[in-house]
Amino acid sequence: MRGARLGRLLGALLALWTALPPAPAFAASDFANWAAVVVAGDWHAHSGGPTEAFDNARRDVSTALVAAGFSPQNIQQFSVRPERYPDQNLLPSSPGVIGGKLQALAAKATGGCLVYFSSHGNPSGILVGENLFSPAGLSQMVDNACGSRPTVVILSACYSGVFLPAVSDSNRVVLTAARPDRSSFGCSESDKYPYFDDCILSSFPKVGDFGSLGQAARVCVSTREQAEHLEPASEPQMSMGPGIRPLVPFLAFSKP
Repeated sequence: MRGARLGRLLGALLALWTALPPAPAFAASDFANWAAVVVAGDWHAHSGGPTEAFDNARRDVSTALVAAGFSPQNIQQFSVRPERYPDQNLLPSSPGVIGGKLQALAAKATGGCLVYFSSHGNPSGILVGENLFSPAGLSQMVDNACGSRPTVVILSACYSGVFLPAVSDSNRVVLTAARPDRSSFGCSESDKYPYFDDCILSSFPKVGDFGSLGQAARVCVSTREQAEHLEPASEPQMSMGPGIRPLVPFLAFSKP
């Protein structure tokens, strides 16, 4: 009798368990199907000596993107000295190689695009290896690969605000380290990162989207420059197109 009752009890429990609705699956990250390229465009400090600042930023920004929900297989990093980092699966920093790889990534990861450069800059563009990459050239590269998809472009370089008129578009968020007529800071031989990259990295865990990231990085840079009495202020810039603006709060970073 005891065995029969136990069998009926187990049968009832099994029937109850099978009647329950399935547990909801975890939602995929908003950025899991985005293509991303992260570029270190130089290896020289402002003094002309060597610096790891740009490659440090390239490496750790890529790690931060993965933590925010980007898929590692959809991120490609670039360095002027890829042979120096043989375990990091790098491609050489040149506009043609970067543009070709962005197109290839965007062909399989169709949700959106992220483009990140850390380098030196001047009022005509940003240094990428031996080339000065112009605002028009960068905008064309993004157009070719990403079209009308949601796109974020982050440029850490002196005078990088010069890119805003050409690169800004309805579907793009653009963050730059400085005004078009200002230098930025943190490119010495001893700096771990340029200041703007450092502020991007320290702000990532504290915010939920790219709009908040841009605002937090601007405050962070200003605070540091004031504390170190650096003048004139670099004044990081942000542009958010009308097409992407309502989407940005809903494109949320993953959180632990």
